[in-house]
Amino acid sequence: MFQLTALYNHPEDAAAFDRHYDTVHAPLAKKIPGVQRFTVSRPAPGPDGAQPPYHLVAVLEFPDAAAFQSGMGGTEGQAAVADLDNFAGAGVTLLTGPSNQV
Repeated sequence: MFQLTALYNHPEDAAAFDRHYDTVHAPLAKKIPGVQRFTVSRPAPGPDGAQPPYHLVAVLEFPDAAAFQSGMGGTEGQAAVADLDNFAGAGVTLLTGPSNQV
């Protein structure tokens, strides 16, 4: 497996971010060819009540690096990347690499 992990910083307007993510961005990401699994987490406060470091964490899984490159390099992948400017102004960190189940 090969995965893309997106770590979204806390936005100024969480409701607007969530609305755009859920109604525009997630549907774009679901269309990327080769995505086998797509999960989203909105981390809760820690046991001490501290704010988590990220507002949202998304993980897209592909069968391999070639499928990732093809999907992200295609029209659908480029549309999802271009959409980041529309809602992720607080910043997003993208991590990619092989993943293994342990």
